[in-house]
Amino acid sequence: MDTIDILGTPIPNAGPVFLSALAVHVTAGITCVICGAIAALTRKGSPRHMRFGHVYLWGLAVVYGTLTVMSAIRWRENIHLFIIGSLAIITALTGYAYRRQRPDVHILGMGTSYVLLLTGFYVDNGPHLPLWDRLPAVAYWLLPALIGFLVMTRAIVRRRHPSAPART
Repeated sequence: MDTIDILGTPIPNAGPVFLSALAVHVTAGITCVICGAIAALTRKGSPRHMRFGHVYLWGLAVVYGTLTVMSAIRWRENIHLFIIGSLAIITALTGYAYRRQRPDVHILGMGTSYVLLLTGFYVDNGPHLPLWDRLPAVAYWLLPALIGFLVMTRAIVRRRHPSAPART
């Protein structure tokens, strides 16, 4: 199968349905990255946190839907991305379901879904990105998780001990 080069990234030329799904997928993915970061960095329970969290969740649903279409077209090449995406939507929905009853599960679920979203991006695109192209392939799998789980641990500790002074 031939490829199309877009900004130095080779894109499989798998037909108009694939390319249309990819365009929507990229737009929704960028929305998720921005809204997920804003939700994570705003005060928990605030209107801004909830608004951006909802946009993140709906964006992730679109990412998963388009991923499913692209994976159906290129199953052998995308099965690992489909698994990552499936885990991302499952953990996000779990986190959303426990947002009021178990805040730690909410933090872990939503945070893990964000880590998986970034992992999928880097696994697929890391070899074509400046600086990332110099890293070993295992870094695409591990760096988002390492950073993400440190941030989630900090969020859980701060939630459990709100009076503890923040370290810089």
